[in-house]
Parts: sequence; structure tokens; C-alpha cells
Amino acid sequence: MKKNNIIFAIGLCLLIPGIVSAHQPRMPEGSQITVTDPEISKAYYSKLEGKTHTYSISSDKAFSLYVNILVPDIEGQKKDVSAVIIRNRDVESPTALNGNDFEWKKFFEPFGNDTYWKGPEYREKVGPGIYEIIVSSPNKDSKYSLAIGEIESFSLGETINALTLIPKIKSDFFNESPVGFIFSPFGFGLLLIMFVLAFAFGFIYQLILRKMAQSTARKVHKNIGTSDRLLRLAIAIGLLAWAITTSWSPILLFFSGFVFFEAIFSWCGLYAALGKSTCPLE
Repeated sequence: MKKNNIIFAIGLCLLIPGIVSAHQPRMPEGSQITVTDPEISKAYYSKLEGKTHTYSISSDKAFSLYVNILVPDIEGQKKDVSAVIIRNRDVESPTALNGNDFEWKKFFEPFGNDTYWKGPEYREKVGPGIYEIIVSSPNKDSKYSLAIGEIESFSLGETINALTLIPKIKSDFFNESPVGFIFSPFGFGLLLIMFVLAFAFGFIYQLILRKMAQSTARKVHKNIGTSDRLLRLAIAIGLLAWAITTSWSPILLFFSGFVFFEAIFSWCGLYAALGKSTCPLE
């Protein structure tokens, strides 16, 4: 298992270079959000529900402030989200990002295989202080994504966090099935890595059992018949469908891949451990 954990970590690290152009996703709760490391690229996905949202930044040194408003390209979505940037509570001199008078442009983001409308943005080197980014819309009922920061940074932990959030973003923000994630490089890459890991585990487990086996039944290369293979194929497809239509759980993807391995190679790990076979011995 230690070897498989290393393979999994390496696989996720191989995905990171392909997603560094993406923002770290966030789905904050409530209307008051604290932004840490404001120069690191993040995307906050939320919906205005009767009140404005305030993103607070506190910095004791000068930093590059980047802010961009986006909304999902979905039916019924209005391009009316605006923001104001207030420094040190100076409400008399805000910087306005007015979405109502802006010519929004369609924007495709390959990381999640999603399409947005890109609204006003702000980019400036600013001094130390307290900054508040207040997001609003006329009826305070619009979905939006607020991008803050431009430095691309995707650690292993952030990659795992993205895996957790993207299916929810698909369903809650874009009103889509998480299945669409499979068409993105990240989604397809995750599926491929978990299947490679599952097959590698299957071969290693099979080799270990055969070396340790005391009986002929445990040494065979094939130990399940046609009906058992079809059953495992159905289970593998079911697990795969469950994973990609819900949470994209790496665990479900792994077990789906392992059951596919059993169906393809006519070999059951449990049967091998028990010395059982449903097909003629080799």
C-alpha cells in the first residue's frame, strides 16, 4: 500500500503542471469572507441571497491586488454583478467595478471544462492596509465567481481540495451534472491515474498471493468464470457511474478500476486469498 500511495502522490503531482493556470477554488459560506494570501490566485464561487458579500484583506506590506468578476454561462443568469474596493474604510473614495455598464465577454476555462462571462477587473500595486471588496447586484440574487490574485500556485493539498469542490461547483454553480468534468484535462487525468493505480495494485497483489500460495488454487492466473466476470464488469461500471455523477471520489474510482481489472483478467483477489475458483484450474 505504501508503494501505491507513492504512485498516487506522483500521479497527482503530474496533474499539477496542467492546472497551474487555474484559480484555487473556494466555496465560502456567509457574507463575510476573509481572504488570506491575496496575491495567490483564488476563485470564490457564491450566490448573492438578499445581501452583499464582503471580502476582507489585511496586509502589512504592499502587494499586487487583482480582482475580476465572472458569472456562469447558464440559462437565466444575469450579467449584473458589480463590486467596489474600499481601502481603510474610506467609503468616500471607492474603486468601482461596475458590471451593469460593462461589456462582458465569454470565457472558456479548460481546468473544469466550464464557460463563464468575464466582467470588469482591477489590477494595481497597492500599499499596506485593510481592503474590502464588496460584491452586489441590483436584486442581490445573482451567482458570481470572484477571482482574487494572479500568482498561480497549486500544491498537492490544493489539488485534492479542488477534487472535492469541482463536482459541487458543477452542480450548484453551473447547474450541470459532475459528469462533464470528465471532458477536462484534470478530470480525465484523475480517472486515468486512479485506474492505473488500481491495475498496478491488482498485478502486485496477484504476484504476492502467488508467491505466498501453498495450494494450486491460489497460484492460478484465472479463477473466475464468465458469469463472475460479467458480474464484476457490471459492478465496475456501476461504481464508475456512481463516482462521476456524484463526488468524483478517488476511492470509488480506484475500486471501479480494480473490479475492471478482475473482470478483464478473470481473476478475483478474494477468491485467490480463499483458494476458491469458479473456472477450471490452469
